[in-house]
Amino acid sequence: MWICILDRTHGGMRQTLSNAPLTHPLLSTNRLYSPLWSFTPTGFVVGHAGLLQGLVMLLVAYTIISLTILSICAISTNGAVQGGGAYFMISRSLGPEFGGSIGLMFFLAKVCACGVYVLGLVEAILDIFGQDPVSASALRVLPQGYWYTVLYSSIVLLLVLLVCLVGAHIFARTSFLILLVVTISLLSIYISPMALTTPLNFLISHQGPGNQTLTYNASYTGFNGTTLRDNLGSSYTVDYSTGKVMSFASVFAVMFTSCTGIMAGANMSGELKNPSAAIPKGTITAVLYTCIVYVLLFILASSTCERTLLVQDYGFFQRINIWPPFVTIGIYCSALSAAMCSLIGASRILHALALDQLFGFPLAPAAITSSSGNPWVAVLYTWGLAQCVVFAGQLNAIAGLVTVFYLLAYAAVDLACLALEWASAPNFRPTFQVFSWHTCLLGILSCLVMMFVINPVYSSASIILLLLLLLFLHYRSPTSSWGYISQALIFHQVRKYLLMLDVRKDHVKFWRPQVLLMVANPRSSCQLINFVNQLKKGGLFVLGHVKLGDLDTLPSDPVQQQYNFWLSLVDKLGVKAFVDLTLSPSVRQGTQHLLRITGLGGMKPNTLVLGFYDSCTPEDYFLQDPAFYESEEAGGDDFGVDLPSLQAHFPPVRHVESPRWLTPEEYVGIISDAIKMSKNVCLGRYFFQLQGESMGTKMDGAERIIDVWPLNLLRPGSTSAASVDVCSLFLLQMACVLNMASRWRHARMRIFLCVEAESSDQGWVVKEETFRELLRKLRIRASIKIVPWDSVVQLYGQKQTQDAELGELGLMRPAPALSEDFLSAVNCLLMEHSAQAAVRFLYLPRPPTHSSQSQQYLSQLEAVTQGLGPTLLIHGLTPVTCTEL
Repeated sequence: MWICILDRTHGGMRQTLSNAPLTHPLLSTNRLYSPLWSFTPTGFVVGHAGLLQGLVMLLVAYTIISLTILSICAISTNGAVQGGGAYFMISRSLGPEFGGSIGLMFFLAKVCACGVYVLGLVEAILDIFGQDPVSASALRVLPQGYWYTVLYSSIVLLLVLLVCLVGAHIFARTSFLILLVVTISLLSIYISPMALTTPLNFLISHQGPGNQTLTYNASYTGFNGTTLRDNLGSSYTVDYSTGKVMSFASVFAVMFTSCTGIMAGANMSGELKNPSAAIPKGTITAVLYTCIVYVLLFILASSTCERTLLVQDYGFFQRINIWPPFVTIGIYCSALSAAMCSLIGASRILHALALDQLFGFPLAPAAITSSSGNPWVAVLYTWGLAQCVVFAGQLNAIAGLVTVFYLLAYAAVDLACLALEWASAPNFRPTFQVFSWHTCLLGILSCLVMMFVINPVYSSASIILLLLLLLFLHYRSPTSSWGYISQALIFHQVRKYLLMLDVRKDHVKFWRPQVLLMVANPRSSCQLINFVNQLKKGGLFVLGHVKLGDLDTLPSDPVQQQYNFWLSLVDKLGVKAFVDLTLSPSVRQGTQHLLRITGLGGMKPNTLVLGFYDSCTPEDYFLQDPAFYESEEAGGDDFGVDLPSLQAHFPPVRHVESPRWLTPEEYVGIISDAIKMSKNVCLGRYFFQLQGESMGTKMDGAERIIDVWPLNLLRPGSTSAASVDVCSLFLLQMACVLNMASRWRHARMRIFLCVEAESSDQGWVVKEETFRELLRKLRIRASIKIVPWDSVVQLYGQKQTQDAELGELGLMRPAPALSEDFLSAVNCLLMEHSAQAAVRFLYLPRPPTHSSQSQQYLSQLEAVTQGLGPTLLIHGLTPVTCTEL
């Protein structure tokens, strides 16, 4: 048992801990998990395992708890530790979900432990003072029975409640007095063998199988070399209290239960003046103190008592004491101290849970404190639950569950320290340096192993309960401001793997789209954002935005204040995207900045996606999706951005928003800049008409069609169906990537090949077979559609002839313009064959080199795609297809 002493010194609190091992002569009836048995397993361990194996068990047990103590000391010296002890350490390190789960389980373990200690104390009192028809002793005056046990336990628990309600200062003084009494009792145990030099014989009787009485002749020899030699080795036999044959594992499990309780002082962290200094000193002192006590008791028992006495009477210390009441009084004081320590420790954990509001209204009153800071409501909560435990009566099984919960909390502390160490955060600078990640990891493993050694069923159940609480808190608890160790660990791992991601080792086999999507106003771009999220194929996806302005004329950077709104938008849309914002005098310069600096290492955008430049009135997506206007969502997200704030930050879409701040020359210049930087370019038009791309939208079951036009429709003579260029292959790859996405997996892909039927009777058949062979090598499943476009090519040829005649007269312009008839014919061709498609992929010609032709270039693109529906114009520069294994 661990006794926590809190003594006021110079206006603060000084912590001392002691694990005071005592025994009682009549604990055999409830030995295995009796609370009083845990005071000392001396007779049980030495009697069955012998001195040598007993010392080995002691060494292993204290090694295990010492590993956790190192973690406790490291965390407690890394900053200010407030109330809640282990819960506070775990929650501030691993987050509210893990901390709240472990904290609640640790609280329940403390409550059960309090009830077990009270029942154990009452049992010990009744063993001496309870009425017994066999014995007519004048001391045995207390009636016995279930309800009498509940009555006596309730009185003791009420006494414990009164001490804890008054406050920590009374508890500290009471615990200090108890420590003195326990120390005197221990001294009497050590002194007695020196005073009792005459050998003593005892007749010990037990109830055996078939109600027969078994009698044993046991001897106390005093200090004797022969007795010590006989007790060195092991002699595992039947445990008289359970009737089971003991083994090393079963004895060690019982031995280990008496060593738990190392957080008794840490749980009182809120009552300490300087917890960072008191917790390490008090905990380490307690461990050393109790370890020495146990070693001396083991040596004392094995040197003075025969094995029969050790294994047939676990309360033999009272038989060989100079004044037997010393042991009895020590047991009473130890049990009372343990009950008080459990009650006040549990109340502090509950108070900390209530302050953090992790479990909502049911625990809210526990946050109330008195004028002196005593959480009296939490104390009453704890007392009420402990009273329920008292009504349960026999609690040996619950005592085993308590130990398992304790070990789970210890493993969580080790895990918290391990995570902090592995994260390598600069602010993790504990003044206690005697630890490493090796000790933390070994502590976790040893605690988990001991859980299953003690009770596999309880261990499995406790882990399941922990997972359920984790899930509950994950979906219920608000985001905390404590900092997330998971973020630090992710950063550490991502940095490590980014350094390993070498761009010089890139191969076309493993190419994937890494997209920078420029967004002016997300109200009109949400459908395009959702579509590109499907198109990224596990690659990088970045939403880019340029804020117009000059930092020299501004008091602060306005971009930094906008990140939360954009990140909340990403959360609302449910897309896997990053956000990168920049401040620039022009959109073109800002886009150049983002193309150069977005990403890190081998994760940088290789594809730029832009919305189409036209004068169409954009649709307001915020007015279409219920998630953006339903009042029930007005509560906001976990980072302080509510729905009204999100809507106000992005102004409504109006017709006057046609890009006055972006000229045609600047827009085409952005495309040219991206191509100069070897970035692929995609222009998206009419994506506000695309259905079924938003998060949670259910598909209606209709088959969707993806149409691909891989040839340059504005330059009929530039490519042929039999010979496609890099841009055409890139376009095919992007369409195939979309077809692999979850929402497009069942879509049907069609590829259209434009041929001149009059040029050769069978030429188009050869072209189709050649292209089909290409698709087979590229492993692209699609149907090929042959489209005759002789009439369209004739219109193109007429325009070229006219331009040639003008050139002979010296009237040639910088670049030939395409006739409106030709552009209209191309548009009609697309409308005729792709009217039913859900999305269309078209070849994007290279932009003109002269800025004076930018408007003409955009007009041509607008004319070709007029009224088509969702269309993606693509100009690819990167080789992305591979036919090799």
